[in-house]
Amino acid sequence: MKPFRQAVEANDHAAIEALLAEDVVFTSPVAFRPYPGKAITAAVLRGVSRVLTDFRYVREITGEDGRDHALVFEARVGDRAITGCDFLHLNDQGLIDDFMVMVRPLSAAQALSEAMGAQFERIAAEAADTASAAGAASASTAGAAEPDPA
Repeated sequence: MKPFRQAVEANDHAAIEALLAEDVVFTSPVAFRPYPGKAITAAVLRGVSRVLTDFRYVREITGEDGRDHALVFEARVGDRAITGCDFLHLNDQGLIDDFMVMVRPLSAAQALSEAMGAQFERIAAEAADTASAAGAASASTAGAAEPDPA
């Protein structure tokens, strides 16, 4: 998934978000429940970019139908080296509708969990801001498109 990889490597969060489907489901390597929705997924990815350093993709694997991708990465979280894989699935429109991350070793996963936990309030606030902005834009567009009943 070249566009996603390029956006991540360029730290271009707008481009990353543009590649996410509205109904994307993000499955974290350190949280029990998946996160449904574009706003929270984008906020989590911004949080990850704040806690991982020296991030680089080292391998890309694409499924036969071109809709499944695995991007293997290496990075650091604090003083721990971490290796992981982003598993992406694309919907019929070519947008990411399923995003699962797995990481190793356990000590790095624990460090990632702690670092992301410290980001949780900011991530939740960013997701809420994004969702309310999207709702306002949607309402504004819908209002502009409909005739005034008065």
